[in-house]
Amino acid sequence: MSALKKDAVKETTIPVEEVVFSLYKSADKIYARSVSGLFDKWRWLMVWVTQLFFYGVPWLQWDGRQAMLFDLETKRFYVFGLIFHPQDLIYLSFLLIVSALALFLFTAVAGRLWCGFTCPQTVYTEIFMWMETKIEGDRLARMRLDEGGWTAKKLSRKTMKHIAWLLFALWTGITFVGYFSPIRDLLFNMQLLQLSGWETFWVAFYGFATYGNAGFMREQVCKYMCPYARFQSAMFDDDTLIVTYDEARGEPRGARSKKLAEKETGLGSCIDCSICVQVCPTGIDIRKGLQYECIGCGACIDACDDVMDKMGYEKGLIKYSTQNAMQNGWTRSQMLRRLVRPRVLVYSAILSLLMVGMVVSLYMKPDFRVDILRDRGMMGRFTNDGKIENVFNLKLENDTEVARDYALTVSGLDGLTFNYSDSNGMNGEFSGVKPFETRNVVIEMQLPDGVARPGSHKIYFEVTDLQSKQTLKEKSVFIIPVN
Repeated sequence: MSALKKDAVKETTIPVEEVVFSLYKSADKIYARSVSGLFDKWRWLMVWVTQLFFYGVPWLQWDGRQAMLFDLETKRFYVFGLIFHPQDLIYLSFLLIVSALALFLFTAVAGRLWCGFTCPQTVYTEIFMWMETKIEGDRLARMRLDEGGWTAKKLSRKTMKHIAWLLFALWTGITFVGYFSPIRDLLFNMQLLQLSGWETFWVAFYGFATYGNAGFMREQVCKYMCPYARFQSAMFDDDTLIVTYDEARGEPRGARSKKLAEKETGLGSCIDCSICVQVCPTGIDIRKGLQYECIGCGACIDACDDVMDKMGYEKGLIKYSTQNAMQNGWTRSQMLRRLVRPRVLVYSAILSLLMVGMVVSLYMKPDFRVDILRDRGMMGRFTNDGKIENVFNLKLENDTEVARDYALTVSGLDGLTFNYSDSNGMNGEFSGVKPFETRNVVIEMQLPDGVARPGSHKIYFEVTDLQSKQTLKEKSVFIIPVN
């Protein structure tokens, strides 16, 4: 390259401006507007039902003890008149399966009913928002209070709100621990500052979780922490009832004078007041279609119906409906008939069978346990008087809160006799087995020689509760050795 060309080519340096992209967007605080209506009444009904149960049950007494108590120290779990032990884990499995199937059924029928009406996050958020409204005022008052500077009025109201939240959260933590430690003893020990380490931890942890989730995180839990929001669509179909905006009727939306009739405006029924957005606890606009953040609480339905009523329009611009009903213009009766479909029937049938089976199993659940183990040190032997002897270990556990008497019988081989040593009863009886006592007894089973051929023979131990007349039957084998 010639010198001339070299001079013509000049290096140019282009300044590079550094650009920073933020991967996190701070969420704006949602100031949910108060609303009243049918679904609001249902939400508050579920708040009262669930919280009266949660806060009230630990104070109920049953046979001189707490009606519902999960005593981890003694490994006994009291549920009103029923007593469970760690061996009864099968019932917990049944309960979890029934709960899951119930969730599938309710979701298939009407979407996120659990989230909108009975989920603890929804319930406690509703309670905390009610306290916030009572102390700080309505939506506009809360917004003005937060936007303004710190004054004595703002400081006092914020302090009162957080004190109310903390006291409620503390009582929630105490109640939660009261299911695992007798609540009366728990409160007495709190007054004396004698709570154990685990009691102190769980009261503080559960109380702090309630305070943080319901007071601050609120919709963030539903949006980002709850897995149900992510896989709910897998349980929806075109006949699932969901909160729906009637776009055909509502669009084009726009403001208009209340004096004009609905058909004279040239617009749809939606007046674009955005109240449906203001009342939403997760801050979404249902007019954009179903979104995973929607918890199906129906607050937007109540708000829109109220606006339609004030405008003199027909209610139902936002309503519970199905995709098929909206696309095909079905009537309410046509839509409801589609709710009874194979998917719902299968869920209902399985759920009903499991619930009936669980109730029957609990009703027939015996009040004692029997385990039979052969003495592994000896298969079978001949005694000095010419009989064949097998030795068994019997474990008898009384699962009731009163002393019981039991009787033992053995069948399966003719001429079979047994003997055991029990200081509290005669042969064939177990007398005065104390509440929750486990009695271990060595039983010597004898059979005359020649009654049966050598080998293994099935025998049956039957233990009968002489008070309740319940009988448990356990199978074992009697071994006859070759002479």
